Amino acid sequence: MRVVLAEDLALLREGLVSLLEAHGCEIAAAVDNGPSLRKALLDHRPDVAVVDVRLPPTFTDEGLQAALAARREVPGLPVLVLSQYVERLYARELLADGTGGIGYLLKDRVFDAAQFVDAVRRVAAGGTAMDPEVISRLVARGGRDEPLARLTPREREVLELMAEGRSNAAIAQALVVTERAVTKHTANIFGKLGLAVSDDDNRRVLAVLAYLDRDR
Repeated sequence: MRVVLAEDLALLREGLVSLLEAHGCEIAAAVDNGPSLRKALLDHRPDVAVVDVRLPPTFTDEGLQAALAARREVPGLPVLVLSQYVERLYARELLADGTGGIGYLLKDRVFDAAQFVDAVRRVAAGGTAMDPEVISRLVARGGRDEPLARLTPREREVLELMAEGRSNAAIAQALVVTERAVTKHTANIFGKLGLAVSDDDNRRVLAVLAYLDRDR
């Protein structure tokens, strides 16, 4: 798996390179700023980009914008963004393009090597890897008059796990219920949110998250 990595902190960048290489990844490029990131993505066309949201020269959303610009030229380019905080605007921008694997992790997750590498591989394979804290913040936005408020506590649990990219089998295992029960909860969730049921797990998750974080 070929990876392009963007992180401006040298020690963290070197640590991520070592971690990914130790798990069999090939680092096609490791850069520290937005313009270099975009060039590296277009030159190398990696299997996945691991990108810090805030990079030089602006230290705002330079990394995310460089990755999104590259995705416009390389449709479906898998991107896993790293952020210090939960920022809904960044999540929404990433989710707006529903093609290819996507992920949004808080930097704290990097210290769990197995979890981080699993997320990188999932995104590279075209899947979704959303940080549980990001999902919790999005789900928590529902007000009394919103469709999200119609979900039962169990349906909210299923939605959060589904949004993390878990399969029905994995959700069933986490909640200690049957897959049949998860399927029923999923159908109820989509019915209450007014979303068409899809067999495409990744597209389904993107639709749910886009719905939850859209402008009201």
